[in-house]
Amino acid sequence: MNTQVVKSINIDENFDQAIKLATELFFNGGVFIYPTDTIYGFGGNPFNDEVLRKITKIKGRPDWKRYIHLIGSVEILSKYADIKSEKFYDFLLSIWPNPISVVLKLNEQTRDILGSDTGAFRIPNNRFCLRFLNEIKMPLISTSVNRSGKEPMNDPDMIIQEFGKEIDALFYSSQKSFFEASTVIDLSDDKPKLIREGKIKFSEIIKNFI
Repeated sequence: MNTQVVKSINIDENFDQAIKLATELFFNGGVFIYPTDTIYGFGGNPFNDEVLRKITKIKGRPDWKRYIHLIGSVEILSKYADIKSEKFYDFLLSIWPNPISVVLKLNEQTRDILGSDTGAFRIPNNRFCLRFLNEIKMPLISTSVNRSGKEPMNDPDMIIQEFGKEIDALFYSSQKSFFEASTVIDLSDDKPKLIREGKIKFSEIIKNFI
């Protein structure tokens, strides 16, 4: 790896060190890049306005565009979003962890903080993410690593060259990251609606909604 970013850690070789640093950065307003169960993502604390501004500036995207949040469990999710019924709760348990992002209505407290009625969440099928999310016990920003209008970047060396001076750390893996975004469904109403089809087909997901 290129040494342009001092804090550049191979999670395959330094897993515990990476988790420790990512946790410190999260709670101290840092912005970092990390692998997920789909593509590499910018990460940070979604309740820190400065973090949101930094990521939005780096990506060069309109600040009204909202980000997907990774979460460690449905139990933690229930602190931030309104899960309408046991049926919805069971449905979420049946589809996660997987590259499936779900739009839900936020509870009143979270709505006030994020300034939005809904939010998109996912429990990722990724060892690093799940361990990290278990440490922070909060939502984590996850948005593709690219400038607005450009293709997402998935090669750690190219990511370093492009974003090395604008982030606090890069957590990377030697394993191939699959270039395919998550499927996004809207669960803010009575039944799931497809917003974007990705790695997992909507027809397969809907089978779990009985």
